[in-house]
Amino acid sequence: MPPFPHHFIAIEGNIGAGKTTLCKMLEAEQNCRLILEQFTDNPFLPHFYKNPERYAFPVELFFMTERHKQLQETLSQRELFPQLVVSDYYFIKTLLFAKNNLNDEEYRLFQRLFHTLNATFSKPDLLVYLHRSVPDLIRNIHGRGREYERDIKPEYLQSLQDAYFNYFRAEKEFPILIIEVTEVDFWSDRSAYEKILGLMKRSYAKGIHRASVQVNVS
Repeated sequence: MPPFPHHFIAIEGNIGAGKTTLCKMLEAEQNCRLILEQFTDNPFLPHFYKNPERYAFPVELFFMTERHKQLQETLSQRELFPQLVVSDYYFIKTLLFAKNNLNDEEYRLFQRLFHTLNATFSKPDLLVYLHRSVPDLIRNIHGRGREYERDIKPEYLQSLQDAYFNYFRAEKEFPILIIEVTEVDFWSDRSAYEKILGLMKRSYAKGIHRASVQVNVS
């Protein structure tokens, strides 16, 4: 299989899509430098899922500052580490979640802070979005058994999905590859993983591209 034609790939997707799992598989097999979001360090997250209106702003502010610090530390050293860099999030995620979770006044303030921080980052060579249906996301979320995620509602996941696709339709500066992986457990289905890997090793023009990984039927 050919090498990656990219230097920086961001893996995105809804909660429970398998972003981090795919990134760890790539790190183990493709000798890439990995950036993983440290979401478990956010002290407001468990409270947010129970009382989103009260804890939305601190949870999003914490995520933004931590993501900025992590990306700045790693991406600023790209010239020292010439291998592929893979991240399980893209910084724009910060703004998409904030727009979905904050009231208008909070979002206006948050947006100003975001654009100041975002101005320093280079864009990914490829953004890969792992798309799953909401019922499939719920299955994965329940399967991993995180206590603070048990109150996530299907409506919330749908609203996040809508936010991502609204953003994709407006983004014209780099390629976005949307891969349909509903009911595909690529961590246990080797052929599915290989198909995803093959898709990621292609070159794409700027804009949206779609692909699907089918389930193997024995």
